[in-house]
Amino acid sequence: MTTQTPLSAQIKDYQNGFLQKANTDTISTMSQATTELANSGIVDNSLKVGDTAPDFTLPDPTGKQVKLSELLKEGPVVINFYRGQWCPYCNLEIRAFQQLLPDFQQANAQVIAVSPELPDNSLSITEKHELAFPVLSDVGNVVAGRYGLVFALSESLRPLYKGFGIDIPKSNGDDTYELPVPATYVIDSSGTIRYAYAEADYTLRAEPADVLAAVKSL
Repeated sequence: MTTQTPLSAQIKDYQNGFLQKANTDTISTMSQATTELANSGIVDNSLKVGDTAPDFTLPDPTGKQVKLSELLKEGPVVINFYRGQWCPYCNLEIRAFQQLLPDFQQANAQVIAVSPELPDNSLSITEKHELAFPVLSDVGNVVAGRYGLVFALSESLRPLYKGFGIDIPKSNGDDTYELPVPATYVIDSSGTIRYAYAEADYTLRAEPADVLAAVKSL
């Protein structure tokens, strides 16, 4: 198995650096928005282990259409829903999955990433991290909605994000500010969800090594 620093440790290092630079009001506003999202019950209403994974067809950055049910004919599929290439936590997560990709492939599993960003932005994250797995554009969050993951970014966070140089409407091609909560699923060849991780706190992510263990247990 490929050895790597746990994703949780990488995230903690990044977060510590951010907290040292951010002011108290910013931290408080972000924390409150996360608490409100958690209290909304969105995670409780998302798909769980044992549910049937909704099929979908989405484009990669080149315009190629990727269909989940076709991938499942070749073995299990890992689906990672991420917010966008502008999110540093998503970048850490995507890179961690890329580092373990040979291990997933050895286990006969395919990895795909899904975000609401326009194809050009999906291409950006693909090139930035030299990803060797499909990054698909779920424009309008249609697929993420079927998995019960979609929410509208709190209005209190919108000016903060703008101050960070993050333009979600531009990235997604609409003005809804809708995003998926970060989530990772392992789907077996029958289309059944065998591992599910969804978290309202965007700083918490599935550990790729745990996802790999779930794949190997099939």
